[in-house]
Amino acid sequence: MAAASSSYWRLVFHWSLLAALAFLFLNASAMSQQRAEETELWSLEKSSMADRLNNSYKSQHEDAVDDPEAIASMVDRIVRNATERRKLGYFSCATGNPIDDCWRCDTNWARNRKRLADCAIGFGRNAIGGRDGKYYVVTDPSDDDAVNPKPGTLRYAVIQEEPLWIVFERDMVITLKQELIMNSFKTIDARGVNVHIANGACITVQFITNIIIHGLHIHDCKPTGNAMVRSSTTHYGWRTMADGDGISIFGSSHIWVDHNSLSKCSDGLIDAIMGSTAITISNNYFTHHNEVMLLGHSDGYERDKAMQVTIAYNHFGEGLVQRMPRCRYGYFHVVNNDYTHWEMYAIGGSASPTINSQGNRFLAPANPFAKEVTKRVDSSHGVWKNWNWRSEGDLMLNGAYFTPSGAGASAKYARASSMAAKSSSLVGIITSSSGALPCRKGRQC
Repeated sequence: MAAASSSYWRLVFHWSLLAALAFLFLNASAMSQQRAEETELWSLEKSSMADRLNNSYKSQHEDAVDDPEAIASMVDRIVRNATERRKLGYFSCATGNPIDDCWRCDTNWARNRKRLADCAIGFGRNAIGGRDGKYYVVTDPSDDDAVNPKPGTLRYAVIQEEPLWIVFERDMVITLKQELIMNSFKTIDARGVNVHIANGACITVQFITNIIIHGLHIHDCKPTGNAMVRSSTTHYGWRTMADGDGISIFGSSHIWVDHNSLSKCSDGLIDAIMGSTAITISNNYFTHHNEVMLLGHSDGYERDKAMQVTIAYNHFGEGLVQRMPRCRYGYFHVVNNDYTHWEMYAIGGSASPTINSQGNRFLAPANPFAKEVTKRVDSSHGVWKNWNWRSEGDLMLNGAYFTPSGAGASAKYARASSMAAKSSSLVGIITSSSGALPCRKGRQC
């Protein structure tokens, strides 16, 4: 077992090194710009919203990679290697899910929490969150004052200027009176406890960078606003009405949302708009909701062309209707997800997004008029026929079908996807632990 463990970690190290080198080749300047971006964005607190959006767009555009298909290929390669390690039996807990296999086999995960920051894949793979900062323990579930939050509360932790890895002392239900507006370089890590953000406002990621949100139950989020809310230690301001999203990502980059359970919010469960990019949404469990995920602000907001999002290993479960996701512009890699419920459609879009569907499992509903996975929203065939939507190795069940369009896969992508069909047969295993995990200290999570 020791020899196997050693071999496994050598493989993990080598692949992590290759991934890092690949990213440096693709976008050598991005990491050096992250902290500069944070400083720039928050120096604009007193400027107009238009000025902030312009500056944000410049920063986010620089965070987008020049060749998104190279990142899709990298994801496929990592998945294949994780699957092969599982076949070889390096660890009894290995599932072939490369994110989970990176950290969950460690019985000392609670002492090595920050190792999680090295486990992301896809476009959000460089989101380090609060890895380089101290731990902060949330001890108080209250949210009595959105302008002057008490030490020990979640709101107090997320507005701090320095990087923080935020954990929780015990199980708790946090009912937020106003949006939880985060500051850059933060990780919310609810492993080992049962934490609900529920029955009030929820999470806003706006004009910031490097965020990891892991292990939360987010549900029953309500519209709030017309109130003063603090967004950093040096600034608070008037907030108009928020829509009631579970997680709202606005003009932000290097974001990783992993292993959360989301349901029953007033608007979207996860929305990313206004030039947000470098995002991975993985291992989440979505249930009981209408408009699940919006990626892209509007058909008229062309700055979302820089948006790049990986959607991987999620379970789209019971009670869902549509938008899993609904995309505009940008590049979206939808890989190894399990779609077991939808009422209208699964993947939709407008304004010529590129949608790369790879190794997913689609189980169509009984309704004979809702078998199609895809929907081009408010667009005629003459408009969408050139949009690049492609399905590689997806498993279609109960009459499900995907309508492709555009030029199809490049030769590079075709080679990278040559084993995707095998991956789709493992989707049930890969996504079996989606959502917030019941981790306990001293045990494999």
